[in-house]
Amino acid sequence: MKYFERELLGEVKKWMRRKEIIVIKGPRQSGKTTLLEMIKEWLDMTKGVNPENIIFLTFEDFENLEKFEENPKEFINSFILKENEKYYFLLDEIHYVKNCGQKLKMLYDLFKNIKFIATGSSSLELTSLTAKYLVGRIFSFELFPFSFYEFLLVKDKRMAKIYKEKQEIVKQFLLEGKNFKIKKDLFVNNILKFLNDYLTFGGYPEVIKAENKEEKKIILKNVYNTYVEKDIINFLKIHDTIKFKKLVTMLSSLTGKMLNYEDLTTACNSYYKEIIRWIDVLEQTYIIKTVRPFHKNLVTELRKNPKLYFVDNGLRNYPIGDFSSFFVRSDKGEIAENFVFNQLDCVFEETINFWRTTSKAEVDFVVDFISRQVPVEVKFKDFKKEKVSKSLHSFINTYSPDTVVVVTKNFWGEKRIGKTLVMFIPIVYL
Repeated sequence: MKYFERELLGEVKKWMRRKEIIVIKGPRQSGKTTLLEMIKEWLDMTKGVNPENIIFLTFEDFENLEKFEENPKEFINSFILKENEKYYFLLDEIHYVKNCGQKLKMLYDLFKNIKFIATGSSSLELTSLTAKYLVGRIFSFELFPFSFYEFLLVKDKRMAKIYKEKQEIVKQFLLEGKNFKIKKDLFVNNILKFLNDYLTFGGYPEVIKAENKEEKKIILKNVYNTYVEKDIINFLKIHDTIKFKKLVTMLSSLTGKMLNYEDLTTACNSYYKEIIRWIDVLEQTYIIKTVRPFHKNLVTELRKNPKLYFVDNGLRNYPIGDFSSFFVRSDKGEIAENFVFNQLDCVFEETINFWRTTSKAEVDFVVDFISRQVPVEVKFKDFKKEKVSKSLHSFINTYSPDTVVVVTKNFWGEKRIGKTLVMFIPIVYL
């Protein structure tokens, strides 16, 4: 079977020889089951593992779930036909299993010649139910909807190659301050056309496969409704779905803005603790991410409410029902900022904050590389020359960073402000 390439597959392969359980978490319909199928095919076709020694079990199947919960040792042992051979158990939707962490620990300790690879849709239950039992026994990974690079691999491998080459240059600049020169970019506008589709409908695998806009919208509706029905109602027992959906719609329109809990409480006819809990649920189930303020000066810099971003732009656009072209939208700045956050979060896995002072000077992101902080400002507009905002000047004057990034529509450039090097980089290469 032909599969779309996923970068996480290469990471998981590195740990297949070790004993530890591999757990792959992520939002519903992000491709976790398909990833297990890819692992199964790789074990069979590339590594030469006997197909009988690769057991694929889904716990959405009630018969599997019932037997596993009743006696996990006996159930797993029933598949072991040859005692001295290695077996691979691919366990899909493990979070449906009651006390799954305790059961996995027991199986891990009992069976010395089995490699367990499990998936789950929500870190909320997987973290709480497995962490205390599986310390030192687990490697955890997260599979999100397709990144922009993975999206390009599906749509145009040539553009994906060009993107990856320039993104690596940008990555080294952010990580190490390694300078570079781009005299002319022949392909930035070509890649921008792909970004338009990606930021409108997002990166869920089935959405990418869809052939037209109406089909994409229907699939996003299904993703959203399945999430509400299975995660929110059935698993987390939140039954006031009208109020919950209203909160999600409000948050969609607040992308990139500081949260005001009092306003959300009033608009949703709710109460403070409920709003806080639901936002936490949305974060733990991979719908949103929150970003805290960066502060060193406790007098002049904010230290309170976070800003909010959606993990997938398509799912962000669905609740507000707006699938118009990214380039003509009134909220294109917020969508661009959401994209940049996800790219930074995906590529670097470092702490990301935003900076805002009591006098309202603001920088979109500050990426903390421990030894240094790199501010990143998103300005999705046409640049004719290098221009730095007053807010970014204020951050530079306050902290004197070595390097600064201004994210543009399609403009490359550089500017020095004292000892600080400011690089202007097109959004598609973040």
